[in-house]
Formats: sequence, structure tokens, C-alpha cells
Amino acid sequence: MHQQKGKKIFIYLFLLILVGSINNFEINNYKIFKIRNIDISGLNNLENLELKKKIKNLNLKNILLLNRFELSEIINSNNLVQSYEVIKIYPSSIDIKILKTKILARINKNGKTLYLGSNGKLSEYNISKKNLPFIFGNPNSDDFLNLKKKIDVSKFSYEQFENFYFFPSGRWDLELKNNILIKLPENKINDSLNYAFDFMKNNNIDDFREIDLRVKNQIILND
Repeated sequence: MHQQKGKKIFIYLFLLILVGSINNFEINNYKIFKIRNIDISGLNNLENLELKKKIKNLNLKNILLLNRFELSEIINSNNLVQSYEVIKIYPSSIDIKILKTKILARINKNGKTLYLGSNGKLSEYNISKKNLPFIFGNPNSDDFLNLKKKIDVSKFSYEQFENFYFFPSGRWDLELKNNILIKLPENKINDSLNYAFDFMKNNNIDDFREIDLRVKNQIILND
């Protein structure tokens, strides 16, 4: 126990002396702490390399004076980043571990198909994702992410849906992969989703193609 305390005191004293020495020699010019290696993981190889190049262009000089704000701006400029962690490996390396966003849906913006991630950002994605649902209309990211949260806690699974239709009023129509369209009201989305699920479970779905739940306490079917 006394030996461990002694080691800790020695380490603290060493660091104190070292920092004092660094101040005397100007930290920026102290070569032992110059950043020489940057490792990035979590994206594909090309994306990791592109991000690494941008970070190197920051001309980071010293691991002790790492500007986390500038680094954060560079990392978050990639719309595929959900979250990240920067680990300093003394004396001269940084390790950046990235959690990649989950691509949720496709949407058309200005005639171009973009991909919406779970981070709420749109990106061009270089891998074909034809099985992703398509969003029609012009919702903002929060509109859709709020809808998905409601789906996730409902009796439906997100994977059951083929298309999402957003209206200027803020209301949604949801098309299932079995081609049944669910017209949701503006409020009480969770209750309506569960009601539609139970109705489909207890009735022959071949008898209808549309479940209209917009009128309170009513269900209107169209074949």
C-alpha cells in the first residue's frame, strides 16, 4: 500500500517537473510531444483517409495543446459520424474512434436522392441501399426521427415499412411492405399505430388496402 502511494507521488512529481520544463522551452517547440501519428477507425477506408487528410491540414503541433474545437469541427463535417472519441496516446499519437450513423431512409432533395442517418444528417451514400424506405414530402430531420421513435415503441417494427408520406400539416401516411397504407392523425401517433397493428392482426388484410385513422374513435377502410 505504501509502495503504491510512493509510486503515485513519484509520478506526480515527475509530471510537475516535466510540465515546468516544457513551459521553459515553449510547449509548441517541444518535439517529444509533436503529433506524429493519427489513427482513425469506424468509417470505411476511403472515408477514414479523407478525414485523416483534413485533420493533418489543421497542422496540429502538440498533443498537449490539442485544439478539440477545431478537431470536432473537422470530424463532424462528415455527415456519417454519429459520435466519436479522441484518445491521446502520449507522447505523440491520437486515436479517433468513430461510431458510424445508421442509415434509416432515402429522400429526394432538389432532384437528388440523399440518405438520412440516425444522427439526423443527410449524406450521399456510395453503397446501394435499395431496401431502405423512401420519404416523400419535405419533413425536417427531427420530424422523421420523432416518427421513428414512435414506431420503435409501437407494436410495429421499423423494417415493416416501405414508404413514408409527410404532409405540410405535420401529419404522416405510412405504407407497409404489404402495400397497406396507414393514414395517421396529427396526434396520439403511438395509440394509432398500435390500434392499426391489432386491427390487422385480427382481420383479413386481403379485404382492404387502406386504414384511415384520422377521425377520432373511428377507423375507415378502403379496398
